[in-house]
Amino acid sequence: MTTTVDVIVLGTGSAAQTVAYACREAGRSVAVIDSRPFGGTCQLRGCDPKKVLVGISELADWSRRMQGKGVTAPALSITWPDLIRFKRTFTDPAPEQNEQSFAQAGIIARHGRARFVDRTSVQVEGETVIGRQVVIATGARHAPLGIPGEEHLTTSTQFLELDELPRSIAFVGGGYIGFEFAHIAARAGARVQVLHRGSRPLKQFDPDLVATLLQATEELGVAVRSQTQVMAIERQAARLLVHAGAAGQQQTFEADLVVHAAGRVPEIDDLDLEVAGVAYEKDGVSVTDYLQSVSNPAVYAAGDAVASGGFPLTPVAGMQGGIVAGNLLEGNHRTPNYAGIPSVVFTTPPLARVGLSEEA
Repeated sequence: MTTTVDVIVLGTGSAAQTVAYACREAGRSVAVIDSRPFGGTCQLRGCDPKKVLVGISELADWSRRMQGKGVTAPALSITWPDLIRFKRTFTDPAPEQNEQSFAQAGIIARHGRARFVDRTSVQVEGETVIGRQVVIATGARHAPLGIPGEEHLTTSTQFLELDELPRSIAFVGGGYIGFEFAHIAARAGARVQVLHRGSRPLKQFDPDLVATLLQATEELGVAVRSQTQVMAIERQAARLLVHAGAAGQQQTFEADLVVHAAGRVPEIDDLDLEVAGVAYEKDGVSVTDYLQSVSNPAVYAAGDAVASGGFPLTPVAGMQGGIVAGNLLEGNHRTPNYAGIPSVVFTTPPLARVGLSEEA
């Protein structure tokens, strides 16, 4: 079976949807292809479900801190199974709603992992989809750590689907995900530790503000262990042993659950980009200032799959999607501007940044 369209969009996240709907509204025929449920990371496995959990966590924190200040009821506690069921009321309907929206807009939607078969054609589930132009917006996946026992790691996606919260959790990585989920888990009653290989976590943020957050994190009961390089993970009965190098010594930490929070990489490895003549690097598809492939002018890229220098944030992906759509429809005339884009760590208290830092 063969389908021919003007624009093929690989992915259904923020960048992909922005491109697909804009091109379809302009009269172009569009096909979207995704191997995962339609909606992308932010809507289904990232920002949106995380913020549901963050909101409840903040409410519990407010309840505790307001005791004796006009609040006399017992401090709130979090019931994890109920919280996850509540979270699913937002995420579970989304894929079908997205599929219906694509259909109503006249966008062809295909489930499956696409791979290039020539410069502007892909194959998915035995069907060949031919396009005049292709947009790669496949997002990112967890970075492989290359350590023994890596299969014992729980991903952030799996963490957001836990029916029960383990008693003790170790987060590998001291970035956004590690700190946000550590705060949520600790306020829900788990014993939590964060294992970070660098000397200072959240290094993109002002060090004085990070120090304030670290103090609040430790007061919450979370142990933050810097300069701790995870070397291996071992299962021992019902427990996990995390073997790490810390301060020149070997240490072992125990936990019921070990969560991968050590970064993400573009999900482009199995697209057969070489077949399409699409150059790429470790940070994603290599593009010009117009987000056009440097080696195949019929291909553009946006979101976490592109090596553009932008932050891996949903607002950036949406902006890039709009720029790609404009360049597809009207020729290359728009370039992204990453100045002044804020980013936030949704801990309690939250940590935010925008613009240049003192170090810059």
